[in-house]
Amino acid sequence: MDITFRKVAKVSLVLVYLVIVAGAVVRMTGSGMGCPDWPKCFGYYIPPTEVTEIQWQPDRLFEKGQVIIYRETLQVSKESFTTKDAFNSDNWDLYTKHDYAEFNPWHTWIEYINRLFGVLAGIATLILAVISIKFRKKKKRIPILSWLVVFGMVFQAWLGATVVYSVLEPAKITVHMIMALVIVAILLYIIYMANNENKRIKYDKVVLNISIIALAMTLVQIAMGTQVRQFVDEQVDIYGYAARENWLQNPELLFYVHRSFSILVILVNSFLAYRITKLDLGHFKVYWVLFLILVVVFTGIAMNYLDFPFASQPLHLVLASVLFGVQFYILLDALMPRKDSKTS
Repeated sequence: MDITFRKVAKVSLVLVYLVIVAGAVVRMTGSGMGCPDWPKCFGYYIPPTEVTEIQWQPDRLFEKGQVIIYRETLQVSKESFTTKDAFNSDNWDLYTKHDYAEFNPWHTWIEYINRLFGVLAGIATLILAVISIKFRKKKKRIPILSWLVVFGMVFQAWLGATVVYSVLEPAKITVHMIMALVIVAILLYIIYMANNENKRIKYDKVVLNISIIALAMTLVQIAMGTQVRQFVDEQVDIYGYAARENWLQNPELLFYVHRSFSILVILVNSFLAYRITKLDLGHFKVYWVLFLILVVVFTGIAMNYLDFPFASQPLHLVLASVLFGVQFYILLDALMPRKDSKTS
């Protein structure tokens, strides 16, 4: 398979993971509404750095579509015009997607950088799809899946817009996260199909079944984790960023389910590693799985008992996403039977 194609696929995968990292930082810093509109930011392609840039001022030129904060509302300029001595509501439309009208330059630029990573990932996947056309006769699934990733990125961008318009509704944040993992899975499958290396991995039905269960459990954990994170966000709104010791006061039942479910995750993956090692099946990536689970659990414990150390939240989510990717690749290996080396 073409080496350049596989490199582009890997770059696309890394960029998608960088989007996940950036999204985790956005949530950690509470920057999800840093840009209240989409795809622009306060009507700009390059967002403002000073609050005066989004305030009404006399004798100032405003371009069509620019957004200002006026009397705790968002106003959108109807046309390009220069203001007079007094605010004229006829020149502005009230922004109706939501009523969130605050400006924090740090939040704005953190969210903007997150969107930039999304654009870069989108460009990389588009390049991947164009290159994949050459394989339409050899392996039809590769161009089909490559273009599916492009449509997935477009859909993911739309989901990002709905998250902003909903003012960070928890269910939509969860769907947004799951869709990112779907894109990761498709890219990993493309990379897997483009790899002609003989891995000498033996087939075992038990490992295949346990791999499916382990992957599903990780997906459930990530979904529950996004909901727990929403509870934490609500506590931050109440107590502020300084009072970290209060963020997990009287948590919801889902927090305890999420925490206890991690024990099952550890047990299932430990059994998987044991069987792979005992039968010498060749799935060496399973040791990365155990390492990632260890770090994810440690960051979870740190958040609970050490009052959310710096970067523990994004690290927890990002490593869980990487864990999902490694487990999915192991599943792909497990799905490939080797008739001459089967074990029962």
